[in-house]
Amino acid sequence: MRPSQRAPDELRPVSLERGVARYAEGSCLVSFGNTKVLCTASLEEKGPPWLRGSGKGWITAEYAMLPRATHERTRREVTAGRPSGRTQEIQRLIGRSLRAVVNLPAIGERQIVIDCDVIQADGGTRTASITGAWVALHDCFTWMQSRSIISINPLREPVAAISCGIYQGTPVLDLDYAEDSAAETDANFVITGSGGLVEVQGTAEGKPFSEEEFFSLLRLAKAGVAQLVELQRKAVA
Repeated sequence: MRPSQRAPDELRPVSLERGVARYAEGSCLVSFGNTKVLCTASLEEKGPPWLRGSGKGWITAEYAMLPRATHERTRREVTAGRPSGRTQEIQRLIGRSLRAVVNLPAIGERQIVIDCDVIQADGGTRTASITGAWVALHDCFTWMQSRSIISINPLREPVAAISCGIYQGTPVLDLDYAEDSAAETDANFVITGSGGLVEVQGTAEGKPFSEEEFFSLLRLAKAGVAQLVELQRKAVA
């Protein structure tokens, strides 16, 4: 039995609350169980200098864990002078995941900055960030369309992410912290609404995992992301 009493293929309760940040062009408060992340999308009229003259826009992301998102207060990374390696990895992952489903030339030479701030962490902060960021980005593009900044919504399809792992010998979906910290294998899957794989991160924490175990995790992830995509579509409908 899982610590949360969930079935192996059961997600935590998921919610996607739009429009929570008054001044952002798009925003979403996403909850995966006790993990809560505030995602905002901000329009910048200038794109990165290295894209100047290309006619193409850009999507980038920043990620941060608030000091009391965990059991003990963690120091703000800004006081250390630069983000940690983990933070840089996650924000690059968020940016790559969103760019994979966006028609970048349709934005024009503009940049959308996605901010993902973890309010409360209980495992799966990066997967919740990607899932909520898509909703915030969707609303940002809708805002731009309503003001004739762009003529079409550049989003090609949804993208969402979920964690899977092998816990006490059993493949399970959507790990919370109690499982993540004790899992024999931990993996994150970023998958589009049509089932395309954007990124797969998998790590054996103990013994190596087999090809059969990997495909069992992939099957769980695809089913889990299908549920998340349905929730995304309902949220923005």
